[in-house]
Amino acid sequence: MAANLLEVRNLGTTFRFGQAEVQALHEVSFEARTGRVLGIVGESGSGKSLTARAIMRMLPETASVSNGEVLFESGNLLDLPEARMRSIRGSKIAMVFQDPQAALNPVKTVGWQIEEALVVHGMNKSRARARAIELLGQVGIPEPDKRIDDFPHQFSGGMRQRVVIAIAIANSAKLIIADEPTTALDVTIQAQVLRLLVDLKSRLDIGVILITHDMGVVAEICDDIVVMYGGRVVERGAVAGVFAAPQHPYTRNLLRSMPRIEGVRTARLPTIPGSTPDLSRLPSGCAFHPRCQFAEDICLREVPVLLPMAGSPEREAACHVARQNAGLPPDPDPTPSSEPLAGVRTSGSAPAILEIEDLSVTFPGGGGWLRREKPIVAVDGVSLSLRPGETLGLVGESGCGKTSLSRTIVGLNRPSSGYIRVAGEDVTDFGAEAAAHVRRTVQYVFQDPYASLNPRLSIRQILSEALEQRGLPGRQREAAARALMDMVGLDAAYLDRYPKAFSGGQRQRIGIARALAVEPRVLICDEPVSALDVSIQAQVINILADLRDRLGLGILFIAHDLSVVRHLSDRVAVMYLGRIVEIGPASDVYEHPLHPYTAVLLSSTPKPVPDPSAMQRKLVLGGDMPSPRNPPSGCRFRTRCPIGPLADPSRRICIEKDPLLVGPGEHKSACHFPDEAAGLAVQSKA
Repeated sequence: MAANLLEVRNLGTTFRFGQAEVQALHEVSFEARTGRVLGIVGESGSGKSLTARAIMRMLPETASVSNGEVLFESGNLLDLPEARMRSIRGSKIAMVFQDPQAALNPVKTVGWQIEEALVVHGMNKSRARARAIELLGQVGIPEPDKRIDDFPHQFSGGMRQRVVIAIAIANSAKLIIADEPTTALDVTIQAQVLRLLVDLKSRLDIGVILITHDMGVVAEICDDIVVMYGGRVVERGAVAGVFAAPQHPYTRNLLRSMPRIEGVRTARLPTIPGSTPDLSRLPSGCAFHPRCQFAEDICLREVPVLLPMAGSPEREAACHVARQNAGLPPDPDPTPSSEPLAGVRTSGSAPAILEIEDLSVTFPGGGGWLRREKPIVAVDGVSLSLRPGETLGLVGESGCGKTSLSRTIVGLNRPSSGYIRVAGEDVTDFGAEAAAHVRRTVQYVFQDPYASLNPRLSIRQILSEALEQRGLPGRQREAAARALMDMVGLDAAYLDRYPKAFSGGQRQRIGIARALAVEPRVLICDEPVSALDVSIQAQVINILADLRDRLGLGILFIAHDLSVVRHLSDRVAVMYLGRIVEIGPASDVYEHPLHPYTAVLLSSTPKPVPDPSAMQRKLVLGGDMPSPRNPPSGCRFRTRCPIGPLADPSRRICIEKDPLLVGPGEHKSACHFPDEAAGLAVQSKA
């Protein structure tokens, strides 16, 4: 058994609001060990990040630690003078934050920022620069001696996160606390960062605490797990044991709510009813009881204590039902229905409601009149179609052109060539009549529901505006607004509330209701669930599937989470550097990919099944996507391709000839060696 590096014992925190005090964390206890990764999971508002900040003594001014101990190197961090604690932060315990852009100073070079972390803890400046170059190389930044003088904006998101990790390990910290370090990253970049953390853990023999809401990430890189809910630890133990037989209903439901990248799609994703409680207004007894299918009277009265499970001293759970029955009762629905979604059965024969043919979108280059930069071809010759009752998934890394394509369909970008047809009408020029036709037929659901809703308008006013656009008389709008709320699973009593009063998942439902107000035939959903917890994500996915099947909507579903796309989509298109590189029925694309980029995306997607060797088998891309201003010759993926010229220099065809999008039947790919791409996917699973 690895030695305990950090021990958190009965940690509690309190927030002050005027004369009132609110207990936010309650008796939180766990250990982090040398050479192991501890995953802390739970929905937003469960207390994960608050726990990390309490450990680091970085709580907001209105909060304080009310009780407990944080033991590190035979001392209690909570008792140390601030000067001593400041010397420990960054030197012995380091933190990696979720947003590297916010964590880095935009007006200082990355080298200066790494050197600062070293100089503050006693290293002289001349040695600090050499150490900074060494650290950049250690975290996988190419040509570190040249990139050290670059600014954060000159790095991709994944590279910025590597720089933040370099700062964290600069002073040989024994423990790294990573707070959602990959949430905002593409799956390919996420795989790079996770592999780096695992490598550093083994190579430097450090401990890692990983805060995340992605159970797939926990399954692949964590050794131990702590599950939090309502400011308490509700279950903890080794990852393999907890995933195999969770002993708290919340843990079980989190695992069941995750869409799977493999296997047959189910009619609906299992969901957790309701939402996480406000830490200032927790229910009596067990905080999870309002959402628990096993709740008994004792659950409403008494807070369950976190205790070892019978026969498993390393497993602890805080559940009255599990305690009384020597374990949770059997899952009432261990194998959800494998019935295919209704959209799959009904969409095949209908004519296309949306057609895109050889579409290109070009943005002018910047610079002055003496030095003009090349234009950016964001979308380059894309052809797609969408039928009523069908979901077409569009996947690819950030910057590949997905959003540029979707915004062009609704007229927010102007096409430079090609055609767009909506319900049989050519709308490419987006004149007044064409624009009106598109607004009536196509609606957009944005990634950030809060930013897309006017905070000064009530939900009634937001929906009324949309209904007015449909031409509905004022006297009929009240009934229509209530019907829309019912359609997305919200109570009509919420109509007079404002967006700030709703959770992220509820706001996204309101965004969907507003889109449906004009009775469109097509929904374009641009990353609609990427910012949501897994349980809320499942609710929104189910609503979209239900609406598609009930109303016959065509849905263009844009996402970087391939598990979500797999569950919802009938067909999938994979985009890279402005072009479609593979398209076909979802089952064919996922089970037999014909492009190496697709194989890498699938391999990079975390799966919620503990597998110690999964990270070693992953196909991890090196480098970043080339600039669309200067795309490579031939195959655009060749500069990162695991089967192209990088692996076999004799494959000049990839450099000299642009592959066409061809293939058997509906399943097409743009690769000179599609059979080898299929072999890559098999290799990564073996």
